[in-house]
Amino acid sequence: MISLNILDYSPKDEKSNAREALLQTTELAKKADELGYSRFWVSEHHQMLSLAGSNPEMLMMHLAASTNRIRIGSGGVMLPHYSSYKVAENFRMLEALYPNRIDLGIGRAPGANSLVTYALNEEKTRPLPYEQQVIDLKSYLTDEFPEDHRFRQLTATPVIDTKPEMWILGGGGGSAQIAADNGTAFTFAHFINPFGDGLAAVRHYRENFKPSTLFEKPKVMIGIFAVVAETNEEAEEVAKAFDLWLLKAESVQTPTFYPSIQTAMDYEYSPLELERISRNRNRVVVGDPKNVKNQIEKIAQLYGTNEITILPNISGAHNRMKSIELLAEEFNLPSQ
Repeated sequence: MISLNILDYSPKDEKSNAREALLQTTELAKKADELGYSRFWVSEHHQMLSLAGSNPEMLMMHLAASTNRIRIGSGGVMLPHYSSYKVAENFRMLEALYPNRIDLGIGRAPGANSLVTYALNEEKTRPLPYEQQVIDLKSYLTDEFPEDHRFRQLTATPVIDTKPEMWILGGGGGSAQIAADNGTAFTFAHFINPFGDGLAAVRHYRENFKPSTLFEKPKVMIGIFAVVAETNEEAEEVAKAFDLWLLKAESVQTPTFYPSIQTAMDYEYSPLELERISRNRNRVVVGDPKNVKNQIEKIAQLYGTNEITILPNISGAHNRMKSIELLAEEFNLPSQ
């Protein structure tokens, strides 16, 4: 049985605002909790004005308080910007208040442009390698330090009996190796790198996994964009806005809002843009619930996992809500 999760970017719809986007994320999380989804993660993006999700830890605190059962997580905290010690304390605080419901997903992508990266790291004189930051973070969460660790006398507070689940996010073999070395779970971003070495990365992670106090066995999750509607025709219509948003989000001038379906239909695409959109369609599953379920099951089978995280990053809060309802019903999730 496939366990379904959600990663939400808090998109700011056309003619809406950031506060409304965050409130819509809250309602989506509450609905996901009721419908039987297993996890609800939120992202860290900076200087992307079409997305309101810039601070996952603070939003997670609000979402955990607004839900009852579902695991709440970060997808993810961009660790190179921060102190591993502070991240550990943030997530121990969350875990203390909501035990066995917190996921710490970390990544090394900047989640921003070079100017934002500079602003977040302006005072750092000796940036640490990402690999060392991961080791440090794991040590703070488990209280298990190498004998020669420079901070082995430190304790990340609050001291608690449970641990947040630690996930390494990645789109290739480097992150898979780090996850395997540290005995963390691994989530592969199929929605970013569907053409890359995903299968090889997941296989390498499993073959080289070192059991830890975090996980005894390897644990894999796959993330995919998903556009779901009642019919295939309607899904294709909704997907037009997704196509335009993704096209602009990855261009020099990122959008200030998530375009409406009508805006996408009115847009005049160049041949180069149409080619890029066609290529991007490999990063998303589109269709009615039955069609999307079939596509998800094929991806799950391909990677040998039962955990799939969907990104319902589509135009309109009502469309996002409807999409997770349709998919939950099709998968027969155990509603609360």
